[in-house]
Amino acid sequence: MPELKLDHIVHYVNDLGAGIQLFTDAGLDAFRGGSHTRWGTHNALCYFGLFYVELLGIERPEYAKNPEEPNLLVEDAVKFLPGRETFGRIAFRTQNIEELAASLASKGAAVTPIKDGKRLNAQGQLIEWRMMMIEGNINGLVFPFIIQWKVDDQERFRAMSEAGIIKPHPAGNVKFGSAVFEVSDPSETALRWSELFGFPAEIKSGGDSAVLTVDGKPLIFAKGTKNNLSRIVFKTEAPGLKGTTLHIGEGEYGFE
Repeated sequence: MPELKLDHIVHYVNDLGAGIQLFTDAGLDAFRGGSHTRWGTHNALCYFGLFYVELLGIERPEYAKNPEEPNLLVEDAVKFLPGRETFGRIAFRTQNIEELAASLASKGAAVTPIKDGKRLNAQGQLIEWRMMMIEGNINGLVFPFIIQWKVDDQERFRAMSEAGIIKPHPAGNVKFGSAVFEVSDPSETALRWSELFGFPAEIKSGGDSAVLTVDGKPLIFAKGTKNNLSRIVFKTEAPGLKGTTLHIGEGEYGFE
């Protein structure tokens, strides 16, 4: 099983500008990413090291409803927007997407064909990746998707730092803390993800919560009815952020 790391989370929004403004007012560096011309979507980004939040919106509805190639992220965007601004799938990254696809398929996961993706960033640079979706869900919670960037983590961090894409936030130091999923059966969900992806799972007493550890980062499965990612928690000592919560639609960002 290739190593997996938490890459980013997707948050479906109607207005990228409003999301950028919310983060900016809180002292976070958020900016427009670019357009996915084949899919009719566009995004805004906010980085915390290599992990980032992707605000994903529909730019060209006629393309999003009939994209050049199927994409579950776009299908979800069309399904949820404009009525629900909600978190979508999370992304894990790998350096060997073909080996991972074979491993997942051998465990019964319905993996899609691996597709190439690309867009131009705000600096006019071509960003390229490969991605694979996992169809279906467990008790209503959709599976993560997989991404492999064209360059490795070290080179990507160096290039993005030099370009000013990854940089300190005006508010101060902020780093990813945890992701909280509300699910109807925390233990069953965590154990299935553990089986598929190889992450260690800790089932809490009574089974009402469970924790998967992904590259040292906790994914928390708590008892609830949403069957979706509900909250991202960041760690910070920034006085203007610590103890606050930001909301975009149904998505919640907490700073502790």
